[in-house]
Amino acid sequence: MPKGDVETYHEDGQWKNKVEGNERASNTAATKADAVSVGRDMAREREVEHVIKNEDGTISEKHTYPRSRDHNPPAG
Repeated sequence: MPKGDVETYHEDGQWKNKVEGNERASNTAATKADAVSVGRDMAREREVEHVIKNEDGTISEKHTYPRSRDHNPPAG
């Protein structure tokens, strides 16, 4: 991840958002949906990529903000 991207992940029974380059999570949430919502807002404010991971650590989604920066936009 480039410096500053936002990652939403599960750790120690909580969903967390972390800005790449930081040592600690920026915030925590009880549910994935809540964490994704906050992570999306963080990525939009910073105009970076938002990487959303599943509970097992695999990447489930990636979104680039603003979309015009996306080098591989979805078809259609």
